[in-house]
Amino acid sequence: MNSKTLRHGAKAAGVVAAATVAIGLLSTGAANADTFVPLQDGNITQTLLDGTVVTVRQTGNSANISPSMGSTPLHRNVWASGTIDVSIDGGTAKGGTIDAGYIVACQLDFGGEASGGSAGGASWDDIQAGTVGNPISTGDTSVGGGLSIAPGEAKNVPILDIEYTDDYGAEAHKSSFKFTGKSGGFTYSDETFGVSGCAGYAQARSYAKVTVSTDSVDGTVTLWGQPFSLG
Repeated sequence: MNSKTLRHGAKAAGVVAAATVAIGLLSTGAANADTFVPLQDGNITQTLLDGTVVTVRQTGNSANISPSMGSTPLHRNVWASGTIDVSIDGGTAKGGTIDAGYIVACQLDFGGEASGGSAGGASWDDIQAGTVGNPISTGDTSVGGGLSIAPGEAKNVPILDIEYTDDYGAEAHKSSFKFTGKSGGFTYSDETFGVSGCAGYAQARSYAKVTVSTDSVDGTVTLWGQPFSLG
């Protein structure tokens, strides 16, 4: 069961607090127990060239990681939950667009406080620089589906899958939604995706990319979440 609640123009709330990573087993004593990972909150505030202030917050983030039913090390199942809020102050912006998801990598080092396993030769700097591709712009896996990934690869798993009709009347899908007013956001619960094909250490990291347009400038603000191990 999973759910999403979109908020168009909803007031963002919550205090961002630093937290230490804690990992707990939901089923103690079992060799293949699910692993619950509470993730720290985060926020970012940027001022656009015309003085518009954009704040992106991520709260209530967690992941529940489970091995496959067959206990094969090549497959993991992930249930992700969290809340994303955006607020805009000043300027002429009358809303924006939110695109959010997870970057999943096999044997790549995301840095941060993720634990477990040893990473491969590439780093998070390589991902941001595009050395191993730009996973945010090339992701083609929707939440609820499966993701096949090989060592050294990083792929995007978007949270939202919004259906719409394109200019030719055909069904199309997008991973972002627009909000109006000075604030917006959404909450997601137990959004599921499977990761297969990675024989080594796998890692994930959430992102929330917000685009705001004013009368004089277009700006994008991206908040990266805390990296966490998928085993």
